[in-house]
Amino acid sequence: MAEDWRALNRANWEERTAVHLGPGGYDRSSHRAGRGTLDAIVEAELGPVAGLRVLHLQCHIGDDSVALAQRGAAEVVGVDFSPAAIGAARALAAELQLANARFVLSEVHGAPAALPGEGGSFDLVFTSWGTIGWYPDLAGWARVIAHFLRPGGALHFADSHPAALVFDDMAADAAGRPGWVAPYFERAGRIWDEPSDYADPAARLANSRTMTWLHPLSDILGALRAAGLRLDWLREHPRLTWQLFRCLVRDADGLWTWPDQPWLPLAVSLRALR
Repeated sequence: MAEDWRALNRANWEERTAVHLGPGGYDRSSHRAGRGTLDAIVEAELGPVAGLRVLHLQCHIGDDSVALAQRGAAEVVGVDFSPAAIGAARALAAELQLANARFVLSEVHGAPAALPGEGGSFDLVFTSWGTIGWYPDLAGWARVIAHFLRPGGALHFADSHPAALVFDDMAADAAGRPGWVAPYFERAGRIWDEPSDYADPAARLANSRTMTWLHPLSDILGALRAAGLRLDWLREHPRLTWQLFRCLVRDADGLWTWPDQPWLPLAVSLRALR
């Protein structure tokens, strides 16, 4: 592959970390008050985590990891490929004196080597919002999840719905509705050049080029099944945690949804068991 997609994506997320820690970034006031908030979709579906060992893949700056630790998890291990993000996550856990949260620098596919001896030791693998699109190897992603789960353990996954990702504002019509930009069954990676940030629209990124992959829903389910996981449930949602399209509006829960009627799903969540 001509582009070094790992280097592109890491540079982008290294820069985003500083934005997300700034005044226009993530709100961590609930964490500092003692119970970090989770988004409304995850909050409604995740269930109790007290006493569980949790592995949070692609944890970014650790906000959800810390929120899970504050809910009484026995241990939360956050994994991310960005040194800046892992540094920020460790700093937050230290500030809040959380002995049950630790953070490890690693890509998803390198996590078994970064966490030696911890295979089959987690009750829950958690990953949410803007995760799988950054990797081409979905089968490898699912094998990592299966590697870490104990028998009977569960994956909780939530992300943008692949049906929504065929659209983008760059192809919007005169009414501002997003238009076609990528075929649903296209499995090749695409380069994007987007200097704005989803958390702070005023920010402008110098490392604006990224490479992502669109994974059809059947590929997600097939990868998990091939890795030995069994689907417990799957849900589709007409709302999302960030403003994927300019026409979306915020609802009472702080999520972004269609302004008039739910034209198509914006998010998908699932639970799978080993």
